[in-house]
Amino acid sequence: MTEMDAPPLATPCNIQICEVTCDSFRILWDMSPEDSARTTHFFIDLSRKESRDPNRFKHRDVPTKLVAKAVPLPMAVRGHWFLSPRTEYCVAVQTAVRQPDGDYLVSEWSQVVEFCTGDYAMEHLQQLLNKAEGSAGRLLKFSVFYRNQHPDYFDYVRRECGGLMRPALKDISGSHGSPINGKLQGVFFSCNTEFDTGLPPQDSPYGPLRFQIPAGHLLNPNVSLYFADFYCMYTAYHYVVLVLAPVGSEGDDFCRTRLPMLDLASNPFLTYAEGAAEPRFCHASDVILEVLFTEPVPLDRGGVEPIRGHHQLMSLTTADAKKDPSCKVCNISVGR
Repeated sequence: MTEMDAPPLATPCNIQICEVTCDSFRILWDMSPEDSARTTHFFIDLSRKESRDPNRFKHRDVPTKLVAKAVPLPMAVRGHWFLSPRTEYCVAVQTAVRQPDGDYLVSEWSQVVEFCTGDYAMEHLQQLLNKAEGSAGRLLKFSVFYRNQHPDYFDYVRRECGGLMRPALKDISGSHGSPINGKLQGVFFSCNTEFDTGLPPQDSPYGPLRFQIPAGHLLNPNVSLYFADFYCMYTAYHYVVLVLAPVGSEGDDFCRTRLPMLDLASNPFLTYAEGAAEPRFCHASDVILEVLFTEPVPLDRGGVEPIRGHHQLMSLTTADAKKDPSCKVCNISVGR
């Protein structure tokens, strides 16, 4: 029987996606023994879900994305499309037999299957941590954590929350693959100081009121410190996101298997060290630290006062900010 007389290839069915990571996946489907024996190539068509074109598969005999030699299933797919973390994709497959004249006998396209890639794994976060360490700069002393907000926020905390600043879900700013985005709750604090005064800056993009709390209330031997992200927003300065979670808390449990843990006394970003008279607290000088504390923080542990500087520097806000995918300083070798 010649290829021209060969029966058509069955349409791939029961498409399954497995072993999904932030930049790879495996795909398999049902094939008859007869089709498996004669199939020479697979055609894989992949696209982001949001850009799905209903006419993508109208040319049934033309491979549109990837032509791969037939291999035992499941087939690993990685590297061909520079997959992004936590992104929804659509995928469809054809099987094909290459004929002597170079043309292909092809099946119909399978049904379109949707799936979502995963977060950065620990190995990817370690790569990001290594990048961040190179940008941290020397350590400077500080004494307070602070949180800038508008008066309405503090009024709400007093009136509706019993004076507790309650954890809120982390937004999707920064690296798209950070495991805490949209999953971990916390209260954000800053600790950066000005070079000339050693005090928190008087400008803020978040509001004219500042809550300050002694550093030891949040950073002490009873908390775990984790690295969560390193990113920029098309600017020269970079942000490092750290998580402070009381030991044994729900936040600590969440972070332990997902984020690199840092030594409180020895790391490039945020340190606590016992001193002869009192503890010493230090922060990195060349990055902007965003510190997420995973438990409620009472207002009566600190004080709220107005700041003297500007509070409309919106270019510095990071709410849902997108990471610059072209920056060679803060990107790693996996999907953005």
